[in-house]
Amino acid sequence: MSKTIPFLILVAAAWSARAADLHPPSEATAGNSISILTSGSGKATFYLIGPASVIKRQVQAGSDIAVDGDDLQNSGRYIAILCGSDGCGSSPFLVNPAAPNRLSLQVHPSRVPVASVNGISVVAFVFDNFHNLALRSPPVKFSILPKDEKPVSADRPVENGVAWVRLTSARKQGTTEIGAAIGHADEIRVVQQVAAEACNLRIHANRDKNGFLVETDPVRDCSGNPVPDGTVVSFTMSDAVGKTTVDVPIKRGVAKIAMPIKGRARISAASGVVTGNELEVGG
Repeated sequence: MSKTIPFLILVAAAWSARAADLHPPSEATAGNSISILTSGSGKATFYLIGPASVIKRQVQAGSDIAVDGDDLQNSGRYIAILCGSDGCGSSPFLVNPAAPNRLSLQVHPSRVPVASVNGISVVAFVFDNFHNLALRSPPVKFSILPKDEKPVSADRPVENGVAWVRLTSARKQGTTEIGAAIGHADEIRVVQQVAAEACNLRIHANRDKNGFLVETDPVRDCSGNPVPDGTVVSFTMSDAVGKTTVDVPIKRGVAKIAMPIKGRARISAASGVVTGNELEVGG
């Protein structure tokens, strides 16, 4: 009898320390708590290895293991491990991003000429509340909020956490707000639309005491927006001596230059790729 009791005690102790299987859910949602089923009995050590963290604690095999949502904020593949005196068992599971509720909005460029076809690129990166990229998401609503005009909006699908759209800038210069929204997130960026290249460049000349004063009409783009001061207009004069070109910046909407001319000459002007009318004058 004295020999049998120690033997039974040893067998019971071996079974009480045994760590059996564990069964987490196959998928979970970031930020939500879960319960992991285990079998067996006795004291065991529980490990949870995630994409950005590792936790360890002592548990009782055969009892459910509660994992708080704070330990599951990063989406990705997790491995749950349970170790007893006779070895370890493990099981992987997946944590998916939570509902999309954050945006990172990128708009390029911040300054664009008017009437630029597909000249504005708008990209929205969609995240959940824990900064996980939301790979599966409802569409993002993009909006154009021009100054003193009616806003326009359209939905675009999200692919791998990204939604994008290309926009044509307005025909009138000024600021335009571009927004994106999903869930409770709403981001806005401002784009400055400026005059495009000069269009319909016209010059005229008036005689002065030293020759001729050559001046442009108010320089505008093809949509009628004033071309900004500082834009260069190149005046070219061709006469019997040869050809002379002078670059003149626009000031107060026009460019002008005094040209000493003797005999007959032809004068033209250009700005960028745009050429204007040609004048023929006589000294």
